[in-house]
Amino acid sequence: MASTSQPLRGKMACKKIFWAVFPHACFILSLVIYAFLGALMFYYIEGKREVNLSEEYRKFLQNLTYIARQLSDNMTENDKFKKEIRDLFNTADQVWFINPEERWSFFGSLFFCCTVFTTVGYGNTYPVTRLGKYLCMLYALFGIPLMFLVLTDMGDILATVLSKCYNEFRKLQSRILASKLCSGSTCSKRNELKSRAQSKIVINEPLTIMEVLKSQSSMKRGPVKYRNVELFEMLIARENEHTKPARNKSMERWSSCPELATGKTMSRVIENFDKIGKELEKLDVPILLMMIVIFVYISCAAAILPNWEKNMDFQEAFYFCFITLTTIGFGDTQLEHPKFFLFFSLYIIIGMEIVFIAFKLGQDRLIVLYKKVISFCAEKKMPSKKVYPK
Repeated sequence: MASTSQPLRGKMACKKIFWAVFPHACFILSLVIYAFLGALMFYYIEGKREVNLSEEYRKFLQNLTYIARQLSDNMTENDKFKKEIRDLFNTADQVWFINPEERWSFFGSLFFCCTVFTTVGYGNTYPVTRLGKYLCMLYALFGIPLMFLVLTDMGDILATVLSKCYNEFRKLQSRILASKLCSGSTCSKRNELKSRAQSKIVINEPLTIMEVLKSQSSMKRGPVKYRNVELFEMLIARENEHTKPARNKSMERWSSCPELATGKTMSRVIENFDKIGKELEKLDVPILLMMIVIFVYISCAAAILPNWEKNMDFQEAFYFCFITLTTIGFGDTQLEHPKFFLFFSLYIIIGMEIVFIAFKLGQDRLIVLYKKVISFCAEKKMPSKKVYPK
């Protein structure tokens, strides 16, 4: 019997783990599928488009050819053409110099989709066709809420991890401090008080009044008013034991036959969906700790990114990662190998969650500060009570 129950318990434990992880995996998988579908869509719409030379492009080439013919080998004479060349290139469109098949490859389209639903939007890649622009708006309309849902869900996981780590650190710190301050005599007194506090009257089963009086010999030695109080508490405990609701029969069936617990399992899965964002609301860690975490997190990527982006040093990579994780996305720093950085998509999502948690903590601190300022100003404006002599 024991040999058959152990595999059953193992299966039930695996099922519990699966249904606990299922909501989180469902969100991430849906975001990945959404990104791949968008990449295929923009690859065929923007990457396969026909390049038509416009009239503005022909005029640009004519003006550029005219300026080039006037240039000479004397560099001092060519200084007067610098402004003309600068003004000419300011009128140029970036699309004229881009090969759609190279820019809108599958990995390039996937990188563009990630910049859309993460709201980064570097600006160096954007749809040109009318159909591509309409589909980009529709794609962002559903992709951005899905991305925020993933951020909130995974933010709960990070908030739980941060809360537990911070609480364990505080407990360890308090234990070390208590061990330093605690002497032999004081510790013995604390243990004695603790043992007295734990020896409270507990009634697990309903007893009669005579059994209560016989079992508690310490009551007989106490004063009368304390005996009455303790007796009254025991009678209340006995009455509460009688008024407890009857045990649900379906619960007993679930405990004896786990196969019947499918409804209970599904209700727990639905509860997991309903609890999204709750842990993030309860998070309370110092804002300085979050600033240190963000600095270390960005520094790790800034040390790795220059290995394949040769035009970046550590400072430029740190600036680029910060602009990306905060979803500012100026687009002033362009990547030579965006598909390599695309493999850091998990890094981007987790980093955006960390920044989001830091913004949430900063928002809470600002709300507390505003409340204090408003209450302080209200107290100052309150008229002082005048005390009249009797």
